[in-house]
Amino acid sequence: MPPPPRTPGGYRDYPDHTVTRLAFIRDAQRAGLTLAEIRSILALRDDGHAPCAHVTVLIDEHLADIDRRMAELTATREALQALAGRAATTDPAARRAGDICTILTPVPPRADRAE
Repeated sequence: MPPPPRTPGGYRDYPDHTVTRLAFIRDAQRAGLTLAEIRSILALRDDGHAPCAHVTVLIDEHLADIDRRMAELTATREALQALAGRAATTDPAARRAGDICTILTPVPPRADRAE
């Protein structure tokens, strides 16, 4: 944004449209949009185009990313819960030679369990 004009007293004098633009930027950031994405929206608007279709695409992309990250976090949580269960039943003194931590080391299948 261009620097705002100054009052005779030296204060910045932001026009109303600048305040609206800054509020839009704040709201867009709060919605998870990056500054580059916000810049692209404002550029469309400044060129006289309605940016709503572009905003819709960005929102859909962010939602898909959040869904992907939530799935990853769910899988990580399940893995950690399994490890916590293993930790609760593991005797720290009973480790095999070469193991660093039996909680994180997969238990090899026993020969008598083979099918």
